[in-house]
Amino acid sequence: MAGAVEIKTASPNVTRRNFDPTAVVPEPLPPVVTAANGEDAGVDKLDKKSREIVLGKNVHTTCFAVTEPEANDEFTGDKEAYMAGVLARYRKSLMERTKHHLGYPYNLDFDYGALAQLQHFSINNLGDPFIESNYGVHSRQFEVGVLDWFARLWEIEKNDYWGYITNCGTEGNLHGILVGREVFPDGILYASRESHYSVFKAARMYRMECVKVDTLISGEIDCADFRAKLLANKGKPAIINVNIGTTVKGAVDDLDLVIQTLEGCGFSRDRFYIHCDGALFGLMMPFVKRAPKVSFKKPIGSVSVSGHKFVGCPMPCGVQITRMEHVNALSSNVEYLASRDATIMGSRNGHAPIFLWYTLNRKGYNGFAKEVQKCLRNAHYLKDQLRAAGIGAMLNELSSTVVFERPRDEDFVRRWQLACEGNIAHVVVMPSVSIEKLDVFLNELVKNRSTWYQEQQPPCIAADIGKENCACPLHK
Repeated sequence: MAGAVEIKTASPNVTRRNFDPTAVVPEPLPPVVTAANGEDAGVDKLDKKSREIVLGKNVHTTCFAVTEPEANDEFTGDKEAYMAGVLARYRKSLMERTKHHLGYPYNLDFDYGALAQLQHFSINNLGDPFIESNYGVHSRQFEVGVLDWFARLWEIEKNDYWGYITNCGTEGNLHGILVGREVFPDGILYASRESHYSVFKAARMYRMECVKVDTLISGEIDCADFRAKLLANKGKPAIINVNIGTTVKGAVDDLDLVIQTLEGCGFSRDRFYIHCDGALFGLMMPFVKRAPKVSFKKPIGSVSVSGHKFVGCPMPCGVQITRMEHVNALSSNVEYLASRDATIMGSRNGHAPIFLWYTLNRKGYNGFAKEVQKCLRNAHYLKDQLRAAGIGAMLNELSSTVVFERPRDEDFVRRWQLACEGNIAHVVVMPSVSIEKLDVFLNELVKNRSTWYQEQQPPCIAADIGKENCACPLHK
């Protein structure tokens, strides 16, 4: 084929023209760090049961090929017309998928048209946000403005914090746990079993001893089990991941009770480090009445939040804030940048801070408070409607994540982009989720469910969401 690219393999005598993904031999994984109780740090007891996980389709079957332009393309414009057609069809697909998006915590309701004028610039905030590098096309002035806004939200003075805008929530967790590890090199990482997978990824990456803590039926950390595991490891400092909204159930760990448990087990404040994973609810909690506060006035070490979730942003991003006294343990000066290095990544998206700055200025605290109340109202509406239809459902008090029985049809799951785990699925009610959208989803679910269970009973999900929330024949 004209213009085909030959792919050289590791063997000098072998050349392939076509890439076969099934022929790739995976490299062996590194050994898994074991917890204090002998269990694999990254393996949940429940995961040890054999259960088939339904994966998405292989994208190689639908990818858009990159082809070399023909010699006369410059005159015919055929290639430009082809690419314009691909992009038009892709945009149409995005509109349809956005219309049926419910399962993942992304606010898809935003308009950044005013920022289109900046898309022609390669804006890169490489290095420390607070120290300019020799690369002048940056947006640090926007980034630090955003960081100051979050510092006020989480009650820490300008001179006492350090932070940066990350590429995603996972990077915030990786950085927060890394700071904890640098402060306590021999510390043990404690995280509830329902923590985000990035927390256990951090344990593997940093080769940390990791202890998984049991959870209550709500998904919140079980502080009785936490206490028992702390007492079994009193000789080592504790690094704790506290969830401000778990991935599946949207449960909020009781930060005050976690601190009380640590202190009750004899851990003084110079022997523990708390990272708060607030990916979604870290920005919602301050606007929920009677919700416990996430504040640096408490003995916490860091907080991270995603920028593309509740705020809404066209690219993944996040915010990580820690104490200035802690970040010095991992920062170093880089002459090549004429700046300081304390971030996970080198180059950092300089457009993301501008998007966040723009939204924070437009909405402000009052605007976010209204959106939080709307999300909570709509989440309660969805839960009530599910229960009225005889479908088991759970909604934690401080959450907009509605958990219910997993639909039997994987096509339905994919149509509505539901996030599933075992026998349960969830809808995360975001500012872009309206009552009208929920009604369409409910009508489709109820209609399809009547055919799924013509000859058998709906599953019992009491073990996942509690007997009081289950609607199976046994617990109805």
